[in-house]
Amino acid sequence: MIRLDGVGKRYPGGKDALRGVSLRIARGELAFVTGHSGAGKTTLLRLIPLLERPTRGQILIANVSLTRLPRRRIPLLRRGIGMIFQDHRLLNDRPVFDNVALPLIIAGAPHREIGRRVRAALDRVGLLDKERQYPVTLSSGEQQRVGIARAVVARPPILLADEPTGNLDPELSAEIMRLFERFNELGVTMLIASHDLTLIGCLGHRRLTLVDGALVDDGLGGCREI
Repeated sequence: MIRLDGVGKRYPGGKDALRGVSLRIARGELAFVTGHSGAGKTTLLRLIPLLERPTRGQILIANVSLTRLPRRRIPLLRRGIGMIFQDHRLLNDRPVFDNVALPLIIAGAPHREIGRRVRAALDRVGLLDKERQYPVTLSSGEQQRVGIARAVVARPPILLADEPTGNLDPELSAEIMRLFERFNELGVTMLIASHDLTLIGCLGHRRLTLVDGALVDDGLGGCREI
């Protein structure tokens, strides 16, 4: 589903954010990307929907190479990829319903279909009763769940999350991860960047570890004795 072959990303000034990363994420798999701050986790996620382009190497999504993907085809690529950000990136001047509906509006979905899908997404994250509220009136955990509903409302086959629990307490973080697992059980391919090894270690999913932009470990997580 997602394949990187020798991918590197160099920013102006000569900093290599990624160095020769090769990996494959199978259809329907849930995997975590871990590493220290600045290890390249966010850069890796941003390359997949072409929010940035790699300096070298090749990225394929469902066997389609992104190397020379024309700019006009990038919006179609992104319709198949849901993105969840640590800082939520919600529109504070619009209610929850409108925030979640945004991807469907951009895609030109019929009005009746928008209402049905938005309410189904909000129900799935437990926020159906909050659709007319504004983001600023919600807790941080609720705002994150709005962001998740927005990312899944168009039913993308791929879901990417960048430090989605970074601002949440342990209980809320575990709740968000359980929510991700439920989406994964529906067949969504997921790649989640997280530095919370305690949280993700006991979930038993694949863990990709980056150090200074290089992939140094690829295996299953496991609970560690304290």
